[in-house]
Amino acid sequence: MGETQVKTAHPKGLWVLFGTEMWERFNFYGMRALLTLFLVNSLLMKEEEASLIYGGFLGLCYLTPMLGGFVADRYLGNRNCILLGGLLMAIGQMLLFTSGSIFESNLDLAKIVMYSALGVIVFGNGFFKPNISSMVGSLYPKQEKTKLDSAFTIFYMGINIGAFLGQSICPLLGDVKDAGGIRDIHAFRWGFMAASVAMLLGTILFYFLKNKYVVSPEGKPLGGLPSKNDASDFEEGEAQTANFSTKALIGAGIAFIALGFFFHYVVGQNLIYTLIYSSGLALAGLIISDTSLTKIERDRIIVIYIVSFFIIFFWAAFEQAGSSLTFIADNQTDRHFFGWAMPPSMVQIFNGMFVVFLAVPFSILWDTLRAKGKEPISPVKLAAGLVIISMSFLMIATQVSYIGTSGLLLVKWLILLYFLNTCAELCLSPIGLSLVGKLSPKRFASLLYGVFFLSNASGYALGGTLGSILPATGDKFAKAKELGIDLQAVLDKKITLSADQIALLDHHQISAQNPIFAGFEIHNLYEFFMVFVVLTGIAAILLFALTPLLKKLMHGVR
Repeated sequence: MGETQVKTAHPKGLWVLFGTEMWERFNFYGMRALLTLFLVNSLLMKEEEASLIYGGFLGLCYLTPMLGGFVADRYLGNRNCILLGGLLMAIGQMLLFTSGSIFESNLDLAKIVMYSALGVIVFGNGFFKPNISSMVGSLYPKQEKTKLDSAFTIFYMGINIGAFLGQSICPLLGDVKDAGGIRDIHAFRWGFMAASVAMLLGTILFYFLKNKYVVSPEGKPLGGLPSKNDASDFEEGEAQTANFSTKALIGAGIAFIALGFFFHYVVGQNLIYTLIYSSGLALAGLIISDTSLTKIERDRIIVIYIVSFFIIFFWAAFEQAGSSLTFIADNQTDRHFFGWAMPPSMVQIFNGMFVVFLAVPFSILWDTLRAKGKEPISPVKLAAGLVIISMSFLMIATQVSYIGTSGLLLVKWLILLYFLNTCAELCLSPIGLSLVGKLSPKRFASLLYGVFFLSNASGYALGGTLGSILPATGDKFAKAKELGIDLQAVLDKKITLSADQIALLDHHQISAQNPIFAGFEIHNLYEFFMVFVVLTGIAAILLFALTPLLKKLMHGVR
């Protein structure tokens, strides 16, 4: 191989990590597409409850990477954590398969198995996720760090090929309706089974290829046991371990408990959401209190925090895909796509598909702008992402305002929504990942990825809360009419129901009042979507306004 070629090609290890992550995403997204529909149809939960469980589950999946990153940095090393995480996730999917097989004979046991399954997946994901991202950065020698934006974009494509496969195969096996539109509530388990098999494949692939390809530029195996690290693994003059005083640790513990009380009792969040929000803030405080930080390091970490805060609003809107948007696709959308009726859980597939098509063009766009010296700094790209997602929800809000409670949304509008959301995501997610890599001191890299993922977690938790304020969709009005109740009049408080009628609506999972958010009553889907337009719009304006300050605090990092 000639000198020039060595410098331009990406290391082979990137493709091993790409493949492992691809199968892991197949398993995760395949299950995610089915989860809320399984909870509502097989385990007979209300949509609101399913949204909250979905948000909490996703949030916890991004909380445990803190633990996984810590265990890897201190004890087990990256590669052992990846193998452990992969096996746990495969077991979790098998438990979901079990839940999907026994719910008819024993609903209570099926619910317990379902919660255990989600718990096992959450821990598996925690060991897997931070370790694979931090290994991508270590494949490159110091002088090639500029390649990280495009490496992460390629890696991101792997994630989304996996997501695409998972979101097409699992719904085909699991989200099944017969000719009369009656759903087969026993089919979900086959989707979960497919997810489990995919995860085992990825873990086995990594196990056999890791020693040969997942190596540093000098050929040393990456991600081994931390006790074997030596000085050459660190930047020159950089402290090698985080130096938390006992005082700082106790302070963080107290802060965590105080924040917990605040979020649980004052804001009224459930325990899981409280855990996500308070641990994120406590951890962020702990890192910044470290005595070994220099001023420049501290400034750069503050930039990561500010960016992480804005990213919360992005994910809260983006993650409606698995809850409110899936319910709308199920209940109030004409899903005929070139004559084929699509399963509702499959509408999410367009996100993964668009990422696969757009990742390379976006990567080329940044490279071209960089070559001309016109590449915007990372916070500007992030703000642009927020503007785009705000526009996409404005478009969908306008569309639903035309259809009322009886009309159907055309599936093309949801597809366009996912297209815009994907463009927004490409301005935001890989850029955010790579920004953390560029700004964080090495001794904190895994922990700061943890903080970054915590902002995702908070976004998902907020998304779960917002998804649960979804007002009644068309199917609810139709069902109430069959039961002899005028739901619109009930929601407008024009008629009062008897206790029997309220129980009847409740039995059919229909709520007799409009949801309330921040003191406002949400009357219809238009108002529901406008919540996202306003949240992401304000976030975008603020982030643009802060850009000059962030640029200064980044001290020359783009």
